[in-house]
Amino acid sequence: MEPNFDKGNGLLPAIVQDAATRKVLMLGYMNREAWEKTLEEGKVCFYSRSRQSLWTKGETSGNFLFLKEMLLDCDADALLVLAEPAGPVCHTGADTCFFEKNSNGLDFLIRLEKLIRERREKMPENSYTTRLFSEGTPKIAKKVGEEAVELVIEAMRAEKSEDLFRGEAADLLYHLLVLLVDTGESLAGVIAELERRHGEKTERK
Repeated sequence: MEPNFDKGNGLLPAIVQDAATRKVLMLGYMNREAWEKTLEEGKVCFYSRSRQSLWTKGETSGNFLFLKEMLLDCDADALLVLAEPAGPVCHTGADTCFFEKNSNGLDFLIRLEKLIRERREKMPENSYTTRLFSEGTPKIAKKVGEEAVELVIEAMRAEKSEDLFRGEAADLLYHLLVLLVDTGESLAGVIAELERRHGEKTERK
């Protein structure tokens, strides 16, 4: 199904959402030409109502919005644009045009996974992550097991230290991300599996 540009005098509202954090970044408008250009070039393009011309977000600032997915609403007269921002979205320098911080508290895990993937590709020297990848899957898997045991031990202490427990949990999570990247898996894949299981349990109730 294609957008219905016959509505709204040829302009449809385009809500831009960060593909990772799901924060709403801005609202713009697209005509058919802007929509087609966005799909072709992979950078979000709008139609400026004030200038009455196309403009690609970031063409002057460099803060492009890289298209990840574009969805239509049920009436085909509004667009939801999932994008990866290259920098602050608002012309004021704010993360979003609604003056929200573009973070949901969990997006750091996504950035960390991305960094780990970059380490895997470039293998920079003097990097602990590079060393883990160099030692291979068995060593990485062993580290995950060791960190899991240390977390359990800390959890079972009669007088637990919150700082130590959080530290052990962070160590486990980091090494698990390394193992996921090493084996070709992803955090998104694990989340999808959890969602699938949750859906199955909900259907059985």
